[in-house]
Amino acid sequence: MNVFVLNSGRCGSTTFIKACAHITNYSSAHEFLLTQTGYKRLAYPENHIEADNRLSWFLGRLDERYGDSAFYVHLSRNKKAAAESFARRIDFGILKAYEQGILMHESHQLPAEEIALDYLDTVSSNIRLFLKDKTRKMDFSLENAKEDFKVFWQSIGAQGDLSAALTEWDTAYNASEV
Repeated sequence: MNVFVLNSGRCGSTTFIKACAHITNYSSAHEFLLTQTGYKRLAYPENHIEADNRLSWFLGRLDERYGDSAFYVHLSRNKKAAAESFARRIDFGILKAYEQGILMHESHQLPAEEIALDYLDTVSSNIRLFLKDKTRKMDFSLENAKEDFKVFWQSIGAQGDLSAALTEWDTAYNASEV
């Protein structure tokens, strides 16, 4: 069974995969097929856990390929904290693509945090719609990561070192600079 950690970014996806590295019966990666297109973009190995915020733009294709046979995690973070983190990264990455590509703003026409909040609402809404008919899914909050990870571990029948996995949540990987 494949596992997809659907998220907006800036919500602990890197840490999620660091914790999954302690699972022995699944492979795991963060943005593993990032540079691929077409069929290869979603050609994940069997029994693989993938966290990639760009999957929120491939949900139709993800449904066609994996449908209800995968397990889905909706990873999120306190919206204000995520928006503040994104606002510090307005000039690169997914938020720049959203501002300039989707909203068609050539320069910062709105405050960075407003753009980030709009992006977060859009991605969360897309993920919720995608998940509404899925039977194997869970919500996962960064603020409740250790408890939610235990539920996740049990839900996918993970094997390995749960204690070491939980310890990963004590480190903030890929944190935005203040």
